[in-house]
Order: sequence, then structure tokens, then C-alpha cells
Amino acid sequence: MAMLACLGLGYCAERYVSDFGGRFTHIIGTSRTDGRAAALGARDFDGRKVEMLVFDGATASRTLIDLIEHANALLISAAPDEHGDPILEPLHEALAAAPRLNSVVLLSTIGVYGDRGGDWVDETATLDPNERAHPRLAAERAWRAFGQPRRIPVAALRLGGIYGPGQNALVNVRAGRARNIDKPNQVFNRIHVADIAQAIDAAFAHRADGIFNVVDDAPSPPGEPIAFAAELLGLPAPPVVPFTEAVKTMSPMAASFYAENRRVRNDKLKRELGVRLKYPTYREGLRALLTDVR
Repeated sequence: MAMLACLGLGYCAERYVSDFGGRFTHIIGTSRTDGRAAALGARDFDGRKVEMLVFDGATASRTLIDLIEHANALLISAAPDEHGDPILEPLHEALAAAPRLNSVVLLSTIGVYGDRGGDWVDETATLDPNERAHPRLAAERAWRAFGQPRRIPVAALRLGGIYGPGQNALVNVRAGRARNIDKPNQVFNRIHVADIAQAIDAAFAHRADGIFNVVDDAPSPPGEPIAFAAELLGLPAPPVVPFTEAVKTMSPMAASFYAENRRVRNDKLKRELGVRLKYPTYREGLRALLTDVR
């Protein structure tokens, strides 16, 4: 019996289970709250159920420890914080004692590269994470340090800006909350959640070990997807707002995204894991999502 453990069953992990969960005979997931665990446990993931357990990142139940010890594959999507990775420390003994564990996939962020003034970076680039991305880099290093002496491959997938059903420019334009912000020469990489799911699947299939950027082919200015979404919906584009004005009402986290400007390559993802993006740019992705908001 092949068991997948999704520690932190969030947006990306949910899509992976829906699209590729049939590769496993038993899937377990964790959530921090009783209510969300119950909701996800009752949900149908394309004909599959996930056995949900509550895990607060501090104290693991006996049931969770027993199940982890029987896992074959581990998907880590729970976000680390300033106190460190919420999975590795409390579950270290159970993971170390898991004889069937043969692959770990960790979801991380391209934020670890920091600001590059719009230059291109790949997985060989030096790292300069801001304060928000430091815990992600620490988690990458901790998981790889866990896997190496045990010969367990650990793939850290550095994700671009995530969008997909329910979380995209179309939804924001339709709801009237999209902001068409102009910051000259600023670009972002994005990635559709369906392409994240297939990257996770490829990492497990190849028992991949190392760092992989999971981003689209065409980093673009922040306002382009907003204008394109409005065009698809037949609505006027939101007025352009200069960044110098918009930043005055941004949260510190939102402003931190605009403090970094880079173009991220995905060649390694395609070359070593054989991933062919379903949505190589936001245009294909938003067109496919249009039926969700009409």
C-alpha cells in the first residue's frame, strides 16, 4: 500500500490530491484547526478521500506519528515561520523511523532569490532572501539535511505567484477589488496551481533531489494580468495607479512583493523532470479559468 502524507493540506496540495491522488492507496493530510480538518475530511477529491488529522505544528498525536511511520511519500506545504519549520522538529523521530519513506517534496518560494533588478536567475543563483523568505530558505536546508544522510531525495519546489480557481485576476476584477498598479520595469513570475500539481507529481515520479523553480515562461508587469482579465470579462480595466501612490495603502507584506524584481528561469524543471506547462503564461491560464467566473 502506497501512502502519501500531505503535511499542511492547503491550496496546492489539494489540487495535487485531486489531480494525482490516484497514484496512492492511502492519503493523509493535516490542518491546524478542527473545523478545517473536518471540512477537508468530508470533501471528495475527484473520487478520493483524505484521512485528515489536526496538527498544530507543536504536538503530534499518536495517530499521526503512527501514520507518518508508514508513509512512502511526503508533501510539505505547511509554511515555516520565525520559529522554524513546523513539521520537521515535532515529527523528526517518526520521520527518521519511517522505513518506507522514499521521497519528500517541499513547497518553497522564489522569494529566496531576493531582488535582482529585473535580471534573470536560475537554481544556481546566489540567494538573498528578505526577512519574509528567510524561514523558507531555512526549511529548504533543514529538509535537505534530513534527507541526505538517509538517502531520501528531497525536492524543494520554488514557486512563483500562485493563481488558479478561486484565486486569480478574473475573480478580483469581477469583485471590483483588482488594483492595476504601475511600477516601471517591475515584473513577476506566476504559476497556475495545475502546473504546480504536475511539478509535484514529476518530482515524486523521478524521486527528484534538489532545487527546482516552478514558474511560468513569461514574467510580466503586475498590471498586465489585470488588464487582460478585464478584457476577457468585457469590463473596463481598473484605473492605473502609480506604485508610489498605491504603496501608501498596502500592507507591509504586499509592499514587500513589489520590493523585489526578477525574472526566474524554469529550464531545469522542464529538462530534468520533463514538465510541460499547461499554462506557460497568464494568458492561457486566465482563458482556461474564464468559465469559473461567468
